[in-house]
Parts: sequence; structure tokens; C-alpha cells
Amino acid sequence: MLVKLVCLFAIGCSVAATGVPQESHSKGGQTGDVFTSSFLVRFKRSLNKQLVHEIASRNGFQNLGELPGSNGKEFHFKHTTLPLVRTRRSISHTRVLKKEPLVHTAIQQSGFKRVKRGFRHAVPLNYIPDKAPGYGGENVPTDPYFPFQWYLKNTGQNGGKAKLDLNVLAAWDQGITGKNITTAIMDDGVDYMHADLKFNYNAEASYDFSSNDPFPYPRYTDDWFNSHGTRCAGEVAAARDNGICGVGVAYDSKIAGIRMLDQPYMTDLIEANSMGHEPHKIHIYSASWGPTDDGKTVDGPRNATMRAIVQGVNEGRNGLGNIYVWASGDGGEEDDCNCDGYAASMWTISINSAINDGQNAHYDESCSSTLASTFSNGAKDPNTGVATTDLYGKCTTTHSGTSAAAPEAAGVFALALEANPSLSWRDMQHLTVLTSKRNSLFDAKNRFHWTMNGVGLEFNHLFGFGVLDAGAMVALAKKWRTVPPRYHCEAGAITQMHRIPSSGSLYLPIKTNACKGTDTEVRYLEHVQAVITANASRRGDLELFLTSPMGTRSMILSKRANDDDRRDGFTKWPFMTTHTWGEYPQGTWMLEATFNSQESRNGWIKEFSLVLHGTKDPPYQTLSPASPHSKLAIVKKAHEDKDSN
Repeated sequence: MLVKLVCLFAIGCSVAATGVPQESHSKGGQTGDVFTSSFLVRFKRSLNKQLVHEIASRNGFQNLGELPGSNGKEFHFKHTTLPLVRTRRSISHTRVLKKEPLVHTAIQQSGFKRVKRGFRHAVPLNYIPDKAPGYGGENVPTDPYFPFQWYLKNTGQNGGKAKLDLNVLAAWDQGITGKNITTAIMDDGVDYMHADLKFNYNAEASYDFSSNDPFPYPRYTDDWFNSHGTRCAGEVAAARDNGICGVGVAYDSKIAGIRMLDQPYMTDLIEANSMGHEPHKIHIYSASWGPTDDGKTVDGPRNATMRAIVQGVNEGRNGLGNIYVWASGDGGEEDDCNCDGYAASMWTISINSAINDGQNAHYDESCSSTLASTFSNGAKDPNTGVATTDLYGKCTTTHSGTSAAAPEAAGVFALALEANPSLSWRDMQHLTVLTSKRNSLFDAKNRFHWTMNGVGLEFNHLFGFGVLDAGAMVALAKKWRTVPPRYHCEAGAITQMHRIPSSGSLYLPIKTNACKGTDTEVRYLEHVQAVITANASRRGDLELFLTSPMGTRSMILSKRANDDDRRDGFTKWPFMTTHTWGEYPQGTWMLEATFNSQESRNGWIKEFSLVLHGTKDPPYQTLSPASPHSKLAIVKKAHEDKDSN
């Protein structure tokens, strides 16, 4: 089952009769152009480290370590004299490795681009606030930049909307500050000598996969380009009341630095090793990067990376599962985060952002896989960005983009894990759905409205289920009971080709009993995937909608103005929606395909399969809602009413 789930998300993954994922080219046209000096070496049986080292050394390679989840069979080799990147495969070096009797396969790693998700303002890097807004007699941090951290406590400063914030003070007032929780910042490094970070730095859980050493310090550049990870780290765990910068959301938690973004090209092995690094010491992995947000890329994790993530959610934290937090993307309205296989993965929690008056930021992408939102920069004043730590002991108020949103969410999740260390990775997603608030969030262009799904949960295509509420999440986490086991149901498939009309829509129904009467029956939904193979004369004009039996309509692919592709299309791409969370899946699901264009287009849906993920038993039956008006109470009553009929 795990291999099958891996292949729903790994780029170009197919399953052989043996059940082993096979290598193939990725979508999006980003790979196959350059090759790195890294090799995936798969052995015929498990080997000890010394023997692997000897094999690597005698063939001119360096063994950089075992891949997560490979049981001693797969290793990352790096050739000591090959260029870091080249345009042709090194066939001779591959052959040398394959001649080794114990080597099953040797695959030279292709290189691909991954970009940081941070909107860069043309303002002075080291802006120093002149005047801080005043606060009443509350027990608030004394850190000099705290008054500018409007996303922690919004009093209306800089034209923001009062009380539109993460409600972290309510969590702190419950005595929860993130103690004993470690968040890994997977990025361009962390300035772990920064006075606001050094006492909350977890060196044991840190590593530099860009340089292959245990010191993930950022590489120096004149423009401070590698400040990204340090800024993200401060959002999570900057210390409190020390007179330096601001304060982290979970200021008593720990941060680990995983430097993995600072090399000419990314490889599957660097990503896999990063996401599988110390899964029992690290609780949360925060990623503020992804495929290029250019509105024309369709890309996601490769095979080894997906295996590492799947192993993390199944085995990390001693079986409770690691929490992977992902920035949804900075491609704006011209991109769709369902074309990003990291943000659209059901194994990750995808986070979008809002600005200080409640509207979406202009760079926010929208998609049906977004679970919730936090905050990025303020409205017109660039200095109402996210105040946090910066390189070399400095502070900044201009950190922004969905890059800033994901670490805030990681900090909130760290608070929830301190409140209840027994929370599973799925519990965290349920808590996110049930405690996020609509608050004052709105679409500035009036495209996407708040809608109620079939069990009474409000969602928005931009913001997911709303803005995170740390106080509410911590309170519910304290009394939470782990949700029932999760199943995945292959609910049906249409394998005949169907033409998409140039005008109007193609409708493809799948009627399902949601695997009723089998071991994989799903009665209460979590994630839903429409796995689609399609092509079009212009891919960017194709729009896809999925409507549930309870009438919830999800836009699973929106128009992308920059996407001129007419060759690759989508191949078994898993479009995911969270909008039907808690609904009953039995009945008819309808896929709608249409072109959003004034010009004549043509295309085909070649294959459409529906995969349902959720529980057989009611997920909240053992919980007692604190209020009859809470989301928990509303959904629980909807489930009870349905079950009684």
C-alpha cells in the first residue's frame, strides 16, 4: 500500500510487478538537461557502512550515506572528480559501479531547480523601527521588535485589522511555549550563532546536505541572499525577553538547521536525505521553497524523496509521524499550487498567507489542496512584513512571501505538540481544519468566496479552512483523542479517452460505494485525489472541477496564463482537494473539464481515477465540544445526524 501511495505523488513513478518504484523522467521539462556528480547506488542486499565505503572509495566515489527507508540497500555516492553539473550523463562512471558484484543499480542523478518562496522588497535590508505602538498592561514580550510582530498581536498597527492574528498569546497564557519540540528549517542554512537563536538551536538534529558536514551555516553572499533560512528560524523559535529582535511563535522550542538549498542544482537524494534526517529527534519539518513559481511548471518530489516523506509520516516521531509544513507558493493568480507536488501532497500541510488587513497577498497562489493560512507582509508599507532574525546578529521587518507563512504555522504546530505530544500527523491536520478561523480573510479581487461544505465546514479556495488560531488549537489539542485508522479507497476509474470540447464542458461521473464492505471502506473523508492523465492544445487554459456527492465543488486546476504546454499535459497527476473534509463519499462524483479561453482549444481526458482517503469510524465520537457553535460540534452533529438516518 505504501508503494502505491508513493507513486501517487512521486514524479514519473511507476510500479513494477515487484512493487518497487521504477525510475523515469519527470514532468515539467526541468530534468534531463543537466546531470550532477551524485549517484544513487542500490545494492543487491543490505550492506554495512564499512563495506559500502570500500566500494565507493576504490571506484573514485565518496559515500555520503544511506537513503532514508532503504534498509541498508541504497546509498548516495558522489564522484570526487566529476564536475558538479554537466549536460551529458557519465556513462563510464555508471558502468564502473555496475561492474561491482554487489551493485544492483547505479543511477546518475539529474539536477533540477528549487526556489525559495520569498517576495523580495526593494527596501533597505536593515530597517530599524523608529517608534513602537503601545500596549496595555498585558503580559506581553519585551523584545524590541515584538510591537511590530502584528501577526502575533494585531492592534491595528500600520493600518492592519485589530485582532487579525495567530492568537498566540492565548496559547502562551495556557503555559504552552513549545518546550521539547524541534522544528527543522530545510533551507539555505541557519545562523545558529545569532544571539536570538543560539540557545534554541538543536545541533544534534542539524546537518548541511549542501556541503556534507554537520554545520549548516549560510554561505556568505554580498546581497545576503542566503538569509532566508535564518529568517524562517526566527519566526519559529526566537527567544523571548532578551532585548534582541522579536519573539518566535514557539519561543521555548528548538530549531534544527538543514542546509539543502544552496547548490547549483537540487537532486532527489539531497531532498530525500533532508526530509528523512533524524526523524525521531525532529518533530516538524518546515519548507519555504518548491518548484519554480512561474505559472507553467508542473513538478514535485521524485521517488527517493517521496519514500522519505512517506516513511516520515509512518515511522517518524516513534510512529506518530513527522509533520511536514509547506509554503503554498508565490506564483500569484497566474499559478496553481495543485501543480506543485509538494504543496499538493496529502502528507504535507500546505499553508497560504494573508496580509494585515485580511486580504490575500498579490503573490498568493490558490488551490484546493491548501489546508489553512497564516500571515506574510502587510499591505502598502513594506516594513510591515514579518519581523524576525536576520544574518549576522541582525533583525529585519521585511521578511515576506508564503516563505514567511509556513514557519509561523510550524511554530503553532510546535505549541500543539507540547500541549499533546501524542498527536499523530493526521491529528494535526484534523486540528488545523477544526480550529482555523475565517476571521476577516477575504479575496481582494472577489474571485473566491467562503463556502460551506456538506458537513458545515467553511472553506475558501485561497485560504483553506482559515487562519490558524494557536489558542484554540492548543486548547483542543489538550483534550484530543487520536482519530481512527485511515484507509484509502480506489473508488473508480474511467479509462476511455474523452474529448474536451472547445466550448462548454466535459462531465465525467464516477459512482462509488466508497469500498463499502471491504477492508478499505471510507465513510468520513479526509483527502480526495483525482488522478488524471490529460493533454491539451494549450495546457494553461484547461480548468478542472470535482464535485462531491454532497455537492461541494472544488476547483482542482485553474487557468494558468503562462502555461503554453501542448506536449506533456498531465500524466497520472494527483489533483488533491481538502474541501470535502468530513463529508460522506458514497454517491456520484463528477469531474468537469473545460477550457477558459476566447480562442478555440482542444484536448482529451485520457484517464481519470478517484482515490478517497479517510476513516471508516466517526473521527470525533470520543470528543466533547467546548461550545455548541464550534466547528467540532457542527461536524460531529452532522455525522451523528447522518448515521442516525
